[in-house]
Amino acid sequence: MELILLFFIFTLAGFLGFELIAKVPSQLHTPLMSGSNAISGITIVGAIIAAGADDGSWITTVLGTAAVTLAMVNVVGGYFVTDRMLGMFRKKDAASPAKKEEPRP
Repeated sequence: MELILLFFIFTLAGFLGFELIAKVPSQLHTPLMSGSNAISGITIVGAIIAAGADDGSWITTVLGTAAVTLAMVNVVGGYFVTDRMLGMFRKKDAASPAKKEEPRP
């Protein structure tokens, strides 16, 4: 019975997350990405605890290591995407000093 309840909660969270993300306006995607990166950082802590658990089972170590790897990929990728999105809002210089040509006499 406990496994069915956990699967129900997982499925409900998936549907709820999809509905929430689908309704977010495009102006709020960057702050939302930053928040999800913070949550993924917490996930890394939990994955490290799972990988280091000493319960005598090798499967726990393998799954915990995989969780740490995937969570790190998620965080690093999220920061790259956030930086790229913020770069779209930076002002571009009309002419940078390095590219200015000197007037010829």
